[in-house]
Amino acid sequence: MSTRRGKKRWSAGAAFGLAATVVVAGCASPGAGGSGGAGNGKKPELSATIYDRGAVPQNEGTIEKNRWTDWINANGPANVTFVAIPRNEATQKLTTLFVSGSAPDLVFEFSSVLRSQLYAQKQLMPVDDMIEKYSTTYKALLEKYPVLKTVAKMPDGKMYAFGKVNGLQTNHALYMRADWLKKLNLPVPKTTDELFEVLKAFKEKDPDGNGKADTYGTSLAYITNQVLNAMFQNSKWVVEDGKLIHDWERAKAATAFKKRLYDEGIVDKDYLTDKAGQKAQQDWVNGKLGMWGGQTGGPGWLQVYESLKKNNPSAEVIVIPLPKGPYGQFSPIINNPVQLTAMVNAQAKNPEAIMKYVDFISSEQAGKTLGYGIEGTHYTTGKNGCPAFVDKDKAKEVTYASDYRMLYSPVLEGKCGKYAETLNLDNKTEKEYYDLLKMADEAYLTPERPIADITNPEHMPTLPQDLQLISTNTDKIINDLWIKAIVSGPSYTPEQAMAEAKSTWEQAGGKQVDDWYAKWYAENKDTVLLKDKLYEFK
Repeated sequence: MSTRRGKKRWSAGAAFGLAATVVVAGCASPGAGGSGGAGNGKKPELSATIYDRGAVPQNEGTIEKNRWTDWINANGPANVTFVAIPRNEATQKLTTLFVSGSAPDLVFEFSSVLRSQLYAQKQLMPVDDMIEKYSTTYKALLEKYPVLKTVAKMPDGKMYAFGKVNGLQTNHALYMRADWLKKLNLPVPKTTDELFEVLKAFKEKDPDGNGKADTYGTSLAYITNQVLNAMFQNSKWVVEDGKLIHDWERAKAATAFKKRLYDEGIVDKDYLTDKAGQKAQQDWVNGKLGMWGGQTGGPGWLQVYESLKKNNPSAEVIVIPLPKGPYGQFSPIINNPVQLTAMVNAQAKNPEAIMKYVDFISSEQAGKTLGYGIEGTHYTTGKNGCPAFVDKDKAKEVTYASDYRMLYSPVLEGKCGKYAETLNLDNKTEKEYYDLLKMADEAYLTPERPIADITNPEHMPTLPQDLQLISTNTDKIINDLWIKAIVSGPSYTPEQAMAEAKSTWEQAGGKQVDDWYAKWYAENKDTVLLKDKLYEFK
């Protein structure tokens, strides 16, 4: 597929994902922020945070000042000073800014824990009044998706965050080598027992045909481990008989399954050092794994598939529904359909200017420009009606800007808001990956196979600080006990791990945490965004 300029079109999807990423924020130190700007012909001044991921090309400037910050200030209702927040240190950096009294006016951050802490410290400004008085665009979004108002409310009944609507989209997926299944004459596994036999065959029966014992069934690292936990509904909190309980049996069952894989050499036994899953990913692209858990959106995951196909041209991959386990059939975690991304500093001086900026940055004009660039320069419209980058060089001028659109709702773009629709279907590899994403949609976006958690983790309530300490201090200890059961052979069993984990939890005061969550669920189950309501966004 080529553009009218005769250049090869490069898929917009090959450069960035439209799902939840994000964060624009602004904030000025107390006293910063000009007047409303009405009548004086001068734009008000605001400050906003922006995630620094180290992704801005050197010739594009910095994350605080580049062609897109210039575009925002030229076209928007305010002059915004952007404050860089290192993505991997966001909570620490933002906490320091608030403690010092120098936090920005508008702060973009995903962490519901930090948001709850700032609310408790009275560091946040409610946004209800500013929406009612000054908003048009964001107010219309709330009217169309009132759930945004529901999830933004704090215990005092007021909203303390702005957000966006992503729609129903997958996140994690279980990928499997279909050519290996065919060679070994194996069906797609539909139960956990069948899955074990398939993975064992992938290890022992030379599925790549090179005559060497150099393949593994799967890995126990990172996303694959998370997907296996979902398969057993090992999510800590489950609903039984209408009540929310802290479950231990599911954790034991998941651990027992992983232990069998480990004991029989079906997985790489060095997985504990592969905390970010980089070695597992490399084994997958090198054709050494028969099954692998990865993500479904964004250029990085397309590139993983491209690398696999480059190294193994005959590889055939499918996405499979999670096999049914002893507690039912589930799906991996999906993207949060409704996501809170921005907060207002309680010390901000100009709520009207903040609201006008929120309206602008959540608008179709800003969302499209910051996602795709300038039409005719950076992108053209593809056969499916969705934007496609002109080429890789033009894409590089845009893709670092995705965090400025943290308040733009992809659902407003319809099908074009889905990463799959940005792929170039004239490219054979991208078409194959497109088909995989469609398989994932069919497998995982159905209430018949719901996510294992009771809701997206971002919608779980934040514990009071004393109970949070109990949970945080014991989680690592208990996780280490489950790992010990996996790697210790017959000397330490999942049953022993469960007994010791329960004892550790109880001695630390865990019953208080259990009771708090049970009470929260009983009082709020009819109003909060639980998993059954997530599927209404499809």
